Amino acid sequence: MGTEQITQEVRKRRVFYIPGYDPIHPRRYRELYRKEGAAQAQISGYEICLSAKQTGGLYGWHVNGLINGADVQADVEVLVWSDIVRDSMSNSIPATYAQLLRTAWEYIATGALWRLMKLRKGPVIAALYPIGMLLLQLALALGLGWVVYALVTLFGPWLGLIAEVAGVALWAGIAVTVLRWFQKRDGKLFAYYLMHDYAYSARYRGANPQELESRMADFAEIIGEALQEDWEEVLVVGHSSGAHLAVSILSDLIRAGRVPDGGPALSFLSLGQVVPMVSFLRDAHRLRADLQYLSARSELSWVDVTAPGDGCAFALCDPVSVSGVAPKDKRWPLVFSAQFTKSLSPARWQELRWRFFRLHFQYLCAFDAPLDYDYFQITAGPVTLGTRYRDRPPSASRIDHAVSKYTSTAP
Repeated sequence: MGTEQITQEVRKRRVFYIPGYDPIHPRRYRELYRKEGAAQAQISGYEICLSAKQTGGLYGWHVNGLINGADVQADVEVLVWSDIVRDSMSNSIPATYAQLLRTAWEYIATGALWRLMKLRKGPVIAALYPIGMLLLQLALALGLGWVVYALVTLFGPWLGLIAEVAGVALWAGIAVTVLRWFQKRDGKLFAYYLMHDYAYSARYRGANPQELESRMADFAEIIGEALQEDWEEVLVVGHSSGAHLAVSILSDLIRAGRVPDGGPALSFLSLGQVVPMVSFLRDAHRLRADLQYLSARSELSWVDVTAPGDGCAFALCDPVSVSGVAPKDKRWPLVFSAQFTKSLSPARWQELRWRFFRLHFQYLCAFDAPLDYDYFQITAGPVTLGTRYRDRPPSASRIDHAVSKYTSTAP
């Protein structure tokens, strides 16, 4: 529904952005918002201006928006857990290959991988990619080493044991050198990065490690304090892995009675979610319980936006229903597509369609011909998330039936 027909209900908004599994400094999100917000404003005919943050928190920025003639102030804060991500990413090549074995076992032996393939092939291929790429790197490293070993041992009849020892040493040295060469170029290959990402959840079989639970409690405290302040809307945005963190954080807040009657509207926008990669694991009891709980709550509005063009997300998969925990009184999330192929120009789509990781961030970027999804109107516009999509039907092609083998919500 067009916001030009709606009375302004938001003048001051607090936005909390929860990133996915990302080791990069959060300043990248400010720069992305600045650049893409300016581009979208020019395309859509409104104004977006960024300045220094005016609230507490580790990292954030202030936004002045003039959209449909309405002046809106928004304070955006990135809830940082990149330090936890960095600490979980081993620099050791042997440790990464050990993660590969452990992660593959968890997803394949339990049957989770086959059930995930019933949803969307794209994110499953993305999950298999680091396994295949790392095994290919290992095969090339061992193969090149063996070629040198074979050449050296040709001199065996003359050098005897010396040739054998030298051949083995060269084999090992070349294999290690090749593996290190690949590791240094992972900024383009993403094999190590993705392996660490999937291994982080698989290591605990879908449960949250203690350091993450502690950080999530900190986030809940920050959001809870904002709900007591003078805002018309408190908007939580969970992107990628950040979506399932937000589910648990918001569930904790509501259970604790920290969403006051008559306070700011509480809104939750999940973008490019990968919830099934965690909720389908056998010990993800906490996440499944939180999905079930949050989906029936009246204290918030929850909108889930994905796009089939994003090969890294479980596009149009209702995260509650596919996890097998939908209650009878389920009301959330509203699931619909950002429709990349329609909201990006043909030229722009051709430019981006094979840049999978860039497309995974398109939800935070400008669209050439936006339809009913515009990140900057949601975060800096004059209406709440619930009002904006009050009459929006869910996408007809969404997947909303139970698929997960593991549906228990308690150990």
